[in-house]
Amino acid sequence: MRISSSSSSSQSLKIGIVGFGTFGQFLAKTMIKQGHTLTATSRTDYSDLCLQMGIHFFRDVSTFLASDMDVILLCTSIMSLSEVVRSMPLTCLKQPTLFVDVLSVKEHPRNLLLLMLPEEADILCTHPMFGPVSGKNGWRDLTFMYDKVRIRDEATCTNFLHIFSSEGCKMVQMSCEEHDKAAAKSQFITHTVGRTLAEMDIKSTPIDTKGFQALVQVKETMVGNSFDLYIGLFVHNRFARQELENLEHALSKVKKMLIQRMNEEQGQENRTES
Repeated sequence: MRISSSSSSSQSLKIGIVGFGTFGQFLAKTMIKQGHTLTATSRTDYSDLCLQMGIHFFRDVSTFLASDMDVILLCTSIMSLSEVVRSMPLTCLKQPTLFVDVLSVKEHPRNLLLLMLPEEADILCTHPMFGPVSGKNGWRDLTFMYDKVRIRDEATCTNFLHIFSSEGCKMVQMSCEEHDKAAAKSQFITHTVGRTLAEMDIKSTPIDTKGFQALVQVKETMVGNSFDLYIGLFVHNRFARQELENLEHALSKVKKMLIQRMNEEQGQENRTES
C-alpha cells in the first residue's frame, strides 16, 4: 500500500460517464468545477439534467463511444457492470482510452475489464471511499483508493488522479486484492451489522447511550443504501463469505460465554440457598 499526494497542475480531460445516477452526478459536479469536459450516457434519460450542468448526454451508446474521450468513467452498480460492459460496442472507440471504475469491490471489475476491453485500452480501478453525503462539504482528507491495473498513458492517468488529489483526498495506492480483503472486514461487515440491526427493528429510546445512538445511526445509514449494493459487496468480493462466517462464529462464541456464565451464577445461587 502506498499513500501519496500531488500538488502539480493537470490538463483538462474529456471524460465520458457511463451510468449517470446519484454517484455519477456527484463526481461530475467537481469535475466540471475543475474545468474538465464531460459527456454522459445512461439507461435513464438525464438529458434535461445534463443540459443544466453543461454536459452532453448521449442516448445512443455507439455515438457516445465515438465522441473521442480521454477517459471513460464507469459509474454503474456492481451487479450491472458485466451487462453494461458487454453491451458496449467497443469497436466504436476512436482512440486508446483510459477506463476507470469506481465500484466498491475491485477484483471483479479488474478481471472483467481485462477480459472484455481491447488490449490497447488502459485500466484504472478506483474506489472513492466517500459519497454524496460524506463528501457534500468537500473531499479533503477523504480516502481515494486506486490500482493502476494496465497503464501505458501515464499522463492521462496522472491527470485523472489529480482530480482527487487536488481536492485534498488521501490517495491510497493498493492492489485490488488488498482492497477487497480490507473492504470485506470493514465495509461489508458494517453493512451486515446495519442490515441485521434493521431486521431487529432497533429504534431510539428515551434512555439511549451514546453507543446505542451510534448503532442506530449505522442502521439508518446502511438501509439508506440500495440492497443491490449490499448484495454486490457479498457476491463479488470473494473474501466476504469468510467474514460473514467469522461474524456468525463470534456471535455464537459470545452467546456461549453468556450462557455459561449465567449457568455458573445460577448454580452458585442454588448452592447458597441449600
